[in-house]
Amino acid sequence: MKNRWAVVVLFGAMVLGASAFPGIRAALDGYSPYHLALFRFVIASLTLAVPAVVLRVRVPRRKDLPRLILLGFLGFAFYHVALNYGEMTVTAGAASFIICTVPIFNVALSMFMLRERLRPAAWAGMAVSMFGVALITLGENGGFEPRAGALLILAAAVAQSFYFVLQKPLLESYSAFEVVCYGAWSGTGLLLVFTPGLFEAVQRATSGATWSVVYLGMVPGALAYLGWSYALAKMGVSRMSSYLYLIPVLAMIIGYLWLGEVPTGLALLGGPITLAGVVLAGWTGQPVSVSAMPPAPGEGAPAAGCCGE
Repeated sequence: MKNRWAVVVLFGAMVLGASAFPGIRAALDGYSPYHLALFRFVIASLTLAVPAVVLRVRVPRRKDLPRLILLGFLGFAFYHVALNYGEMTVTAGAASFIICTVPIFNVALSMFMLRERLRPAAWAGMAVSMFGVALITLGENGGFEPRAGALLILAAAVAQSFYFVLQKPLLESYSAFEVVCYGAWSGTGLLLVFTPGLFEAVQRATSGATWSVVYLGMVPGALAYLGWSYALAKMGVSRMSSYLYLIPVLAMIIGYLWLGEVPTGLALLGGPITLAGVVLAGWTGQPVSVSAMPPAPGEGAPAAGCCGE
């Protein structure tokens, strides 16, 4: 019965996480990409403070602060500003498929930073995924030139990969929930440079856009994370990972229902190809983290899955 509840909670968390992509598109109707990122993570940081008090998140050691600030920049400030700018021209479903290339970049970084030898399947998976992303990019542009928004989302995926690799030493001393809190709070601090004009933006924005930002901060930004953590603790990494490849599909469906976004033929073709490459890269046991979601509080390594938001 517990596992059944874990599957229910996981599916709910996937729907909430996938809804972030169309939620961003909706919020961009009233906010600039940088004001959206700041407003969203002020709300998310305050929301995370509640479970942080309950779980007794510790004050980080002074020597770890530079790395934590870097994680906040890569995984939160840069990632979300780049993603928001990208979604100004790229549909929610296509953006979610591109973000799912994070595991591919994790594989590449493991070669350069951890000196790991890549198996042929990993190389093949990277090639297949990049081909899929190229199809999505061309489909979003409606022609044969890459759309700048898709390239920005790809840059966000690269930044997220660095975030995963660089947090690894910290997970030996801190719980994953603590690392997420530190990253979110430091990222929010860095985003404060965009404070000028935010109050005026809130006044000008439609109520729908503002409620979209509040939703993004509280639901995908905090509630979905807690759902991931609960499901991971009950189900384990390997079983959970098999479900998470549904997130881009869910994002495409929600984008259609929420925003009326109809995916192009190339996007429908490129999305599954991209995911196939991700699966191929990790199929032979290549050490690659395939999730943007960390493990439950107290566990010591990133979870297996994909496309967390």
